[in-house]
Amino acid sequence: MQPSLEKLRKFFRLEAEQGYQDRAVIGGFARVADTWEAEARQDNLPEDLIAAVSDRLRNYHKLSPKSRQEVLYGLWRRIQRVTGEAIPEKVQTPPKGAAPPEETAPPKREAAPAAPPSKAAPPSEPPPPPKAAPPPAVPSITFEELEAPLTEISGIGPRNVKNLESAGIHTLRDLLYYFPRRYVDFSRLKPIRELRYGDVVTVIGTVTQVHTRQLRRQRGPKQVTEAFLSDGSGVLRLTWFNQPWLAKRLQNQPQISVSGKIDQYLGRLVMTNPEWEPITQQQLSTNRIVPVYPLTAKLTQKWLRGKIHAAVQTWAPRLPDPLPAALREEADLLPLPEALQHIHYPASWEKLEAARHRLGFDEIFLLQLGLLGQRRAWKRATAPRLEMPEDWLKARLDALPFPLTGAQRRALEDIRRDLASGQPMNRLLQGDVGSGKTVVAALAVAAAVRNGVQAAMMAPTGILAEQHLKNLRQFLCGEGGPLSEAEVRLMVGATPEKEKAEIRAGLESGAIKVVVGTHALIEDNVQFANLGLVVIDEQHRFGVRQRGALRRKGDNPHLLVMTATPIPRSLALTVYGDLDISVMDEMPPGRQPVTTYLVSPRERERAYTLIRNQVEAGRQAFIIYPLVEESEKSESKAAVEEHARLQEVFPRFKLGLLHGRMKPAEKEAVMSRFRDGEFDILVSTSVVEVGVDVPNATVMLIEGANRFGLAQLHQFRGRVGRGQHQSYCVLIPEKRDAEENERLRAMVETDDGFVLAERDLEQRGPGEFLGTRQSGFGNLRMANLTDVRLIEKARRFAQKLFEQDPDLQAPEHRLLSEALTHFWQHAVPTDVS
Repeated sequence: MQPSLEKLRKFFRLEAEQGYQDRAVIGGFARVADTWEAEARQDNLPEDLIAAVSDRLRNYHKLSPKSRQEVLYGLWRRIQRVTGEAIPEKVQTPPKGAAPPEETAPPKREAAPAAPPSKAAPPSEPPPPPKAAPPPAVPSITFEELEAPLTEISGIGPRNVKNLESAGIHTLRDLLYYFPRRYVDFSRLKPIRELRYGDVVTVIGTVTQVHTRQLRRQRGPKQVTEAFLSDGSGVLRLTWFNQPWLAKRLQNQPQISVSGKIDQYLGRLVMTNPEWEPITQQQLSTNRIVPVYPLTAKLTQKWLRGKIHAAVQTWAPRLPDPLPAALREEADLLPLPEALQHIHYPASWEKLEAARHRLGFDEIFLLQLGLLGQRRAWKRATAPRLEMPEDWLKARLDALPFPLTGAQRRALEDIRRDLASGQPMNRLLQGDVGSGKTVVAALAVAAAVRNGVQAAMMAPTGILAEQHLKNLRQFLCGEGGPLSEAEVRLMVGATPEKEKAEIRAGLESGAIKVVVGTHALIEDNVQFANLGLVVIDEQHRFGVRQRGALRRKGDNPHLLVMTATPIPRSLALTVYGDLDISVMDEMPPGRQPVTTYLVSPRERERAYTLIRNQVEAGRQAFIIYPLVEESEKSESKAAVEEHARLQEVFPRFKLGLLHGRMKPAEKEAVMSRFRDGEFDILVSTSVVEVGVDVPNATVMLIEGANRFGLAQLHQFRGRVGRGQHQSYCVLIPEKRDAEENERLRAMVETDDGFVLAERDLEQRGPGEFLGTRQSGFGNLRMANLTDVRLIEKARRFAQKLFEQDPDLQAPEHRLLSEALTHFWQHAVPTDVS
């Protein structure tokens, strides 16, 4: 028999002999539950059995003697089924009316414990227990009650409310959903004699000595409290710095549980600043898997653990589960109350993983339901039919100086089908840098013009808007084109007010057919006569409200959004799930790949030599830095200071400077001068990631490359290689860090933006891809946006339920409807049309 079961057998036998008075163990069974749980894990008992026994022991003191006998009998029958152990003789006879072994249920709650029997020893055959009334059901709480302010929660006063609010906790719901950022496993219980340096363990023992002494030092801790803990097998030294009040508290604790990492000092094992608790109370910080919460200045882990534990124990069991029982069973998900309990205080790592899976599923499931609703609403709307007849399209394609790639043709067919459907197009066109998205968008604009509606194209910068204007005028206003240049206009922040007024009048009258611009297009006084197509370039630079503002200037206009940042599949299914997606994964013929090098900081002069050679041959170069100006908090190189230094490195060349703190007009002037060849080298921060075509630029040197994600580095690399000359990208990390350089080596190994995007998502999370959507989708607290299996599972169940009950009108979906409304109101910004 395993030691943990042998101990349990002795406890149960003694408890039966003493008449089920909860006196077999000093302090009662609840006191030994955590200790026994750790020992049972060391004996490799099944997790479900450990959880059942621990739960019964913790609640044993709440029961009457007769109910206690039922519980012990049922528990040991369960142990017998699992392990084959015999029932202790004193516990063998079940009380009459007890649940049969196969149906052993959790202990019944009774209004009050029964009076203890008058005799110490129980009769060999206990009398049948009186029939108890069924326990009252625990009343559920409503979603509105979850929004109760913190002041209504017992034990949280005004000062603590302020501290919690600084951590973003304002309501009961916030407290329940304030998830740990990590966990420490203190469930391993060891005797002191078996401790080894580096162990992370829990030790239970008696405090034999404790004292506080002053430290003579100028800096650092001024006091140290030392205690010696003995468990009969050895003595462990404990130290705490600058906590003198602990000495008095420890002197009054006969036995404590301490958890932490074993260190060594002067040859002796010590535990420094361990978590500790009296073993007479429920242990939240020791002897278990312990949650570690994000903190602010005036919050402590121990205090926050206690408050969250109290909230979870009181309120989680009363939480209504919005997922129908049939769906939970089919999807193999924990009930919501159980998931919340295990996400905060997991009984095992397996339970923690199951809780994460359930809570992550909820977030993706609600996200998918909302996106399906948005798509349905959008598809129900009507939009002008913009036809592209075969002969018209062939004439446009024949006029191009190059044939379209297969990917461009497929994307064009998607757009052509959308525009002719009579429903508003809602499409994301994603393609790698240089894949030719602009030509496809220009053909869509031409179709809008042909069908008599206006088109608007919005870009994040004025200089990029100028580039689009130039391309569209070549396409629409050239020889045989349908429009004059006066009908295709540019409106950006720097446009003179007189010209803006002229453009606004032309858009309102319909005289201007196509407008290209920046945020200036969404100003309130910009009105269109008949806006039928909206094209948004580099869409991740715009928020959903900005896109919605432009879309509302027409009557359900078609929408085409473009991005040069390839989007991984998991994000395409979630964050961009409301859009139809066309992927352009093929480069136009003749475009030369950019040769990429990863060099150490010591080899910087080699990169400078490459730049000199290229500039002397008539080319241009970019040099990118992660910061605008140097900072005491960072050792990263900065553009402003380096621009001054580089003028000494390249004295014969003209250097420009570009960074985000410059005014828009200043930035655009610098980029224009670089494009026109007035600067040989442009020193810049990441603002150049989205920029104009500079076909003459052949070198992209990126300092502090480790500071950027792979997707962003790939965007930088896309700024060169746009002309006929061989181009180069040189990455210089800040340090020779093997792990970091291994990540950057992916840039050398592939120029496939989709491969790099997947790696970037795995390594750095979704922030690189969300752009302004991050403010909303970053509120997905538990869902891992790299977990394609979970995303596809939640998406599958959402689609199935949406097909059956899209408006969630069925009675069993009432709670789900409330949860969906709350989720979309508080977690995710909607793309308002």
